[in-house]
Amino acid sequence: MLNRNFTNKVNWVFDNLIPPVIRDSSLFMSIWFWMLFGSKRRYFMEFKGKAPFLTKEEFAAYYRILADKHIQRETDLTLNAVDRVVAGITGESVLDVGSGRGFLVKKIAEQHGIKVVGIDICIPDHLLDTPLVSFQVGDIENLPFPDNSFDTVVCCHTLEHVQNLELSVAELRRVAKKRLIVVVPRQREYKYTFDLHLHFFPYESSLKKVFRSERAEYATIDNDLLYIEDVDKVRAATSSYPCEAGN
Repeated sequence: MLNRNFTNKVNWVFDNLIPPVIRDSSLFMSIWFWMLFGSKRRYFMEFKGKAPFLTKEEFAAYYRILADKHIQRETDLTLNAVDRVVAGITGESVLDVGSGRGFLVKKIAEQHGIKVVGIDICIPDHLLDTPLVSFQVGDIENLPFPDNSFDTVVCCHTLEHVQNLELSVAELRRVAKKRLIVVVPRQREYKYTFDLHLHFFPYESSLKKVFRSERAEYATIDNDLLYIEDVDKVRAATSSYPCEAGN
């Protein structure tokens, strides 16, 4: 189990100190992938090229096949980011999209004493009996909930993985009634990375281009980027704009 602070430093060295011409070299990276992933290294190296064309079943299969090669730790969030997310929860109903190993949903349920729903493309069996938390299998691009279903919707270290980023953001906003909280890792884009990431957010401006909301909070916490949007206030402000007359 590798601490996130340690892997942050390793990724920073690879992404910032190694020249891009070497960093994007299949020969150079295959050496590291072989040491880390052994016979499954090809799945990591081919993923970015194939992911946009995979079916949902094929996409999920990559995560199942490589489950034993992912870094095994309670959460991909730093502790400071966890504290900020938990403190930002509002209302009595919470959805965690991309709940992973369940660390964050359990933390929210324990500290706020409220019911939390976790959804992901696969749910570990040991999480099914978690107090105050219910889990279900689902897809961020087609969330199985009506509009405005949850007071707070949380999505941490998930958007970097999705096939359709724009649709995923629209779904998060659709099911959120009061607040949307998103965390993504700060990371530069390269052809070969030690993860199954498809989208990259090196700067706060990277998030602003995705969410396009001036009424939201953008912040950098350690090596994470935080986004908090009060959905109800944004909707109210948007609906109050006067419509332009047609020609």
